[in-house]
Amino acid sequence: MRKRADGMKVPVRAVLAAAGLAVLASVSLAQETAGPDNAAARRPMPRPAPTGQEVQPAAMENAPPARGAATPAAPSAPAAPAARKDPPRDPNVGSVTSLPLPRYVSLKTNEGNARRGPGLTHRIDWVFTRAGMPLRITAEFENWRRIEDSEGAGGWIHYTLLSGVRTALVTQDMAEFRTLPDPAAPVSFQAEWGVIGRILECEPDWCRLSTDGERGWVEKTAIWGVNPGEIIE
Repeated sequence: MRKRADGMKVPVRAVLAAAGLAVLASVSLAQETAGPDNAAARRPMPRPAPTGQEVQPAAMENAPPARGAATPAAPSAPAAPAARKDPPRDPNVGSVTSLPLPRYVSLKTNEGNARRGPGLTHRIDWVFTRAGMPLRITAEFENWRRIEDSEGAGGWIHYTLLSGVRTALVTQDMAEFRTLPDPAAPVSFQAEWGVIGRILECEPDWCRLSTDGERGWVEKTAIWGVNPGEIIE
């Protein structure tokens, strides 16, 4: 027990209770005056969201999307460039020489084997035995040329047996060769079927040939070895 100044006795509990209330009041007043001093209290408050919008917690910004929610597609890698395709080959041009197909040549030697395929292992179907004979090339493969004669017979022959010299075969019995490319011009000589002459020049409907020392103009309809309308100078 403690004594009051007036000599009255006051219980110690009452004194302590009164002191405790005073301390609590002092602490509360200090907190109201100074404000909170921890880091969480100093964090700026979020601004109120506009009407119709919902404020999302900051912790949710990087959270994984909910199951079933759509996710943005990852950027696709650039597509690989398409494989370069060669342009289709022109069937009217030789794949080896780039010369026109078909085209006319002549047999260089007195013997040329025409085989069933482009190679020495293929069987021989025809043997051409007349040098200067006109032939028509219809295909190319490496060192081989597919040829045919005036009757359509032929096969694959090695290119070294062919010549670029142009010749023509008379396909008309007793064809008339004239001094000028004119049906009214005088006849210089006549040639029977199977005669071969070297082409000197051609106009659209006529060709001038040299055969057995003779020269003259003959209509294209009487020979084989030149295209209709072809001009040779």
